[in-house]
Amino acid sequence: MGAHLVTPRRGFAHHGIYVGGGKVVHYGALAHCLHRGPVEEVSLAHFTYGHPAWVRSGEGPGFDCAEVIRRARSRLGEARYRLLSNNCEHFCEWCLYGQHRSYQVEEMFARPRRVIHAADALVAMVIRALSVRAA
Repeated sequence: MGAHLVTPRRGFAHHGIYVGGGKVVHYGALAHCLHRGPVEEVSLAHFTYGHPAWVRSGEGPGFDCAEVIRRARSRLGEARYRLLSNNCEHFCEWCLYGQHRSYQVEEMFARPRRVIHAADALVAMVIRALSVRAA
C-alpha cells in the first residue's frame, strides 16, 4: 500500500497511488478521455483501463505508507488538474515526497521533438473526443 502505480496511455503514462483493497487514488483528468476530472478513488481495473500497470521503483518514499495514503485521500474531490503544472504525476510525487513534480513534463521540455509528438497526440485525442461527442 502507498505504492506509486504507472499505466501507459497513448503518448503518456498515467499515475496513481495504490491505497489497498484493490483501490487507487488518482487525478481522473485525461485518464480515459478528454475531461478534467477530480482526484478520485477508483478500482484498480478502472485505473488501468485495460492497460498493464507497474509499481514505479526508485528511492523509497519520503513518507511512510500510511502517510502517503492519508496525503492522497486528503485531496479527494480536488478539481484543479493542469496538464503541465498539476497532473497525475505531480499529484503522486507530492503524496510520496512532498514535491510537486512531473518527470514527464520535465523530459518533454528537455526534448523539443517530444513536445511536438506529445502535442500531436493531444490534438488527435481532442479531435477523437470531439467527434465522439458530436456523433
